[in-house]
Amino acid sequence: MDFVLSSIFIIILTAEFIMGNLGNGFIALMNYTDWVKRRKMSSVNRILTALAISRISLLWSVMISTFISMVYPPFMMTASMLIILNLPWTVTINFSIWFASILSIFYFLKIANFSNSIFLYLKWRVKKVVSVTLLVCLLLLFLNIALVNAKFIWTDGSKRNMSYSSSMNSPAESYRLFLIINTLFLSVPVVVSLTMFLLLIISLWKHHKRMQHTSKRPGDASTKAHIKALQTVIASFLLYSIFFLSIFVQLWSSELLKKKLFISFCEVTGMFSPSFHSYVLILGNSKLRQASLSVLWWLRCRCKGVEILNT
Repeated sequence: MDFVLSSIFIIILTAEFIMGNLGNGFIALMNYTDWVKRRKMSSVNRILTALAISRISLLWSVMISTFISMVYPPFMMTASMLIILNLPWTVTINFSIWFASILSIFYFLKIANFSNSIFLYLKWRVKKVVSVTLLVCLLLLFLNIALVNAKFIWTDGSKRNMSYSSSMNSPAESYRLFLIINTLFLSVPVVVSLTMFLLLIISLWKHHKRMQHTSKRPGDASTKAHIKALQTVIASFLLYSIFFLSIFVQLWSSELLKKKLFISFCEVTGMFSPSFHSYVLILGNSKLRQASLSVLWWLRCRCKGVEILNT
């Protein structure tokens, strides 16, 4: 039974890996080809490209770690090796979630409509806001890595203490503490995205009231832009809730972390968001959506051409 479940998890994980690389690779490739043609790239396309690259890196880091744990399990049984293998995951997941947060900030500043002086100041300096947010991301990432490394240096020094509990240095406990530290730092961009989401709703509500007072139709361009941005943000939150659910489940009990099937389940659940969020972004972007439809139409014509030749 365990073998069957493990095989199913491996198949699902492989499918998520392929789908994620295809979706994120498509976004990066389309934006790159557009940059080659025009010799310039819009701010939103830069964010989308950076997000896609970080997602591809995240998928590969998870897949490599999973492959090593399957081929050589003893390699994962030491705390130091867990840190080495999870360091790429820490870097890529931080960039992935922060770029998604930066995208929500960009949508908010471009679409929302407030008369507040602070908002207007930030709205006129979108690029600076993005740059500062990225700088904050880097600072928090360095602090995250430093805290994780400091903990394990302290652990190694405490091994000589006879009163030190050996269970605290087990791979399961080490991995659990690693997740706790990462979750605390990852909560920062999530809170930022949630704030942007709530402010977008307030902006839409105020805009809707303004349209009612002026007797204008509510289906204007600004309303459509608000709704489109909210749809993208809501879909992103649903996918990220699945990702954080997989983390919280792992934090629930260190005993479960010793079970291979449980780890496989969490890996499958955690890979869902970076794998399929790219398709939400493609559907939410008119140029990417049109390009994807063109690719699908081309593939359909190619398949029909092959069928005709075979007959």
